[in-house]
Amino acid sequence: MGFSRRTLLKASAASAVMGSVGAPYVARAEQAEFTYKFANNLPDSHPLNIRSKEMAAAIKAETNGRFDLQIFPNNQLGADTDVLSQLRSGGVEFFTMSGLILATLVPAASINGMGFAFPDYPTVWKAMDGDLGAFVRREVAKANIVAFEKIWDNGFRQTTSSTKPINGPADYKGFKIRVPVSPLWTSMFKAFDAAPASINFNEVYSALQTKIVEGQENPLALISTAKLYEVQKYCSLTNHMWDGYWFLANRRALEALPADVRTIVEKNVNGAALRARADTEKLNATVREDLASKGLIFNQPDVAPFREKLRSAGFYSEWKGKYGEEAWAILEKSVGKLS
Repeated sequence: MGFSRRTLLKASAASAVMGSVGAPYVARAEQAEFTYKFANNLPDSHPLNIRSKEMAAAIKAETNGRFDLQIFPNNQLGADTDVLSQLRSGGVEFFTMSGLILATLVPAASINGMGFAFPDYPTVWKAMDGDLGAFVRREVAKANIVAFEKIWDNGFRQTTSSTKPINGPADYKGFKIRVPVSPLWTSMFKAFDAAPASINFNEVYSALQTKIVEGQENPLALISTAKLYEVQKYCSLTNHMWDGYWFLANRRALEALPADVRTIVEKNVNGAALRARADTEKLNATVREDLASKGLIFNQPDVAPFREKLRSAGFYSEWKGKYGEEAWAILEKSVGKLS
């Protein structure tokens, strides 16, 4: 290292003296009263993690070092379902999770993924920052977890294919499409007479490459980062589902914070969610140009016939039954009549 023990001792003695004569206060991890872990499943470069790092720094500064938020991106602490149980037991204090996966514990949480329900972002935010979001948060609270007020954006999902563009509901007929392991997807694509296959995301590229499936559906940013354009030819901007990440807290851990610290944490987390929303929306526009330059052929179908097909196939009435009258009424208040 090139430092003798003596130099190190002199340096630490000097800093000890400096520390007592009004040296600037430096927040060190060992001085934090609260050190909380925040786990997520997204890569470091995702807007959620970029904004989370800023948010953690702001919380530390505003609490004078009392609160230290440690971020663990990219499934470092385990798969979503593992981390959800760690969150419930208090092994992890904070976790961001898609409502569609949270639905394994809180069934109402997947309602934001209702097929062809949201035509655009303004409708999404009106619902999720309004009554629909409040309803989901009340349901989440019953599982002893607190969902923060602002949901983070994961974007609208689009359909890609190696065989043909999707121009209308008839193009889904017999279409072999990979879907996440979730009943909402399977049931929606079955309503279109497609052939959905539930495959974990880490196997998607090879399933497309070996033609086990013809297509898949995901937000544009993920289609780009997973290089799916190498094994897909068409991208149809179906916007068939919107998905976001709830910022979840272990209730006991959140309630253990003094009121002033908790206020600072909540303010910064919700503020970061809003900034990340704007980032994701910008990213979607640039990603589309980038994907087109890599040879992906885009088309923009009219969504009305898709909605009509789901209605006539009984998809909406089936899910209305699953979510219940109250949840469905709140959804329709935001997006208009579905069933």
